[in-house]
Amino acid sequence: MLFAGCGVYSFTGASIPGKTLMIQTLENTSSNVVPTLSASLTEKIRSRILSQTGLTPVQNNADYEITGSITSYNVTVSGVGDAQTAQASQNRLTITVQVEFKNKMDEKASFKQSFSRFDDFPANQPITSHEARMMERIGNELADDIFNKAFVNW
Repeated sequence: MLFAGCGVYSFTGASIPGKTLMIQTLENTSSNVVPTLSASLTEKIRSRILSQTGLTPVQNNADYEITGSITSYNVTVSGVGDAQTAQASQNRLTITVQVEFKNKMDEKASFKQSFSRFDDFPANQPITSHEARMMERIGNELADDIFNKAFVNW
């Protein structure tokens, strides 16, 4: 429900009294750098928030500010198929971002937190065969997590 007179927006349980949002491009500080990840993940977060809130993006002096970095992009073994040989059956891509959210309308709602999501793929296949799909899925989940923490009152 939208109350234009008092500037309060409410979509999907979100209560947003502010009008402007600034999101800086996430810096990739992970030891494994995927060149497109920083821009694509930042855009997913921006799109998720803007599509659900009606906020206006600005370059500075915003009611809400999001900054952060991609702190981890790791592939690990998540499943072992043959206990005798300890051969991996599944690998897991995990992406972690550190986000600082500043809510100038309500400083108590500001936070600094890490968010992490993963997706598995067959160990007998190269990550490059699944990487784009996994980054898309993980990126959507991270954007949802950040949006929910920042704007949805659960």
